[in-house]
Amino acid sequence: MPVDPSAEIEITALKWVPEMAHGLVRDIRVRWALEEAGLSYRERLLEFLGERSPEDLAEQPFGQVPAYREGDVHLFESGAIVLHIAQNSDALMPSDPAGRARTLAWVIAAIDSVEKPIWNLVEINISGGSEWGRLRRPEVEDSIRRRLGQISDWLGESDYLEDRFTAGDLMMTTVLRILRRTDFVAEYPNLAAYQARCEARPAFARALAAQLAAFKEHEPAEAA
Repeated sequence: MPVDPSAEIEITALKWVPEMAHGLVRDIRVRWALEEAGLSYRERLLEFLGERSPEDLAEQPFGQVPAYREGDVHLFESGAIVLHIAQNSDALMPSDPAGRARTLAWVIAAIDSVEKPIWNLVEINISGGSEWGRLRRPEVEDSIRRRLGQISDWLGESDYLEDRFTAGDLMMTTVLRILRRTDFVAEYPNLAAYQARCEARPAFARALAAQLAAFKEHEPAEAA
């Protein structure tokens, strides 16, 4: 079902997160897609920590953000939301069936084949130097490099994953951003250039600014 242009769009996001998560909370993906599609939206901000209400859990069973409302359409999971927005946006998805299928494939690849090994590293880092993490780190880092190398090989000298920017590039870029405090992406110059190219899009800048504005407005005094 395409986006209903007459329906008001609402997304959930977090009021505040620590600086290390700025620009990474997954509502950034939906904000970016909406900006690329030229669709206005409002945000409903939830607490970073704390229990979710029954109403919140009815929208997002796992208590996470983002959730998405657009008239009778209620969605959760950033990949599903981005694909819903992309269905009716030439900026995010080609009109031909083959191009649409490739866009779908790249969105799923980003959140499945690429994001999973990256989050394995995040979990190791969160474990705070545990023996489990120390033993597992080499294998996880190798799996990340293998995936990044495969994307780098696919890109070659191309600007985007296919012949133009799509929702697949949007999703892949937000996944690569998880590695921003590491040198992994920099090891592949064409991949680093690709990420920078996507992040230079005005729609991304607007999405990031909107997310950071909420964090700044609700920053706790002890975090300032």
